[in-house]
Amino acid sequence: MDTAKLELAAQRYRDAEKALDAARADLQAEAVAALRQTDERGAQATVARITGWTREYVRKLKNKADAEG
Repeated sequence: MDTAKLELAAQRYRDAEKALDAARADLQAEAVAALRQTDERGAQATVARITGWTREYVRKLKNKADAEG
């Protein structure tokens, strides 16, 4: 068994997970910021379309951010 290749692949996977988590957090923050900057009708639908998230998820994300301050 080539454990060196396995260890390298495991490290790449962990690095990719960290990068994905950071990208998700950035995207969530930008989505909330976009919603807070406008009262435009359909803003949640626009964020949902751009992110690929459901309108329900976008609404919950905004409500959670508002509750946290």
